[in-house]
Amino acid sequence: MALHYYCRHCGVKIGTIDALELESEQLGFHRLTEEERLDIIQYLPTGEIYVKTICEDCQEALDRNPDLHQYEKFIQ
Repeated sequence: MALHYYCRHCGVKIGTIDALELESEQLGFHRLTEEERLDIIQYLPTGEIYVKTICEDCQEALDRNPDLHQYEKFIQ
């Protein structure tokens, strides 16, 4: 199983974790609500998992411009 992390705002690939077995508690997924899980985590039939997160550049942009929080994507 591989977990692929991508920025939800700009789409840049942040990283990949290759692991045979990981528990949701190890990844912190158990702390998410069902709605957050549906929004953040995508499970593929191949066993791979795609996780939406935020990259450092987008976080800095949000910190400098809080009004950007209203947009799903603000960097194209």
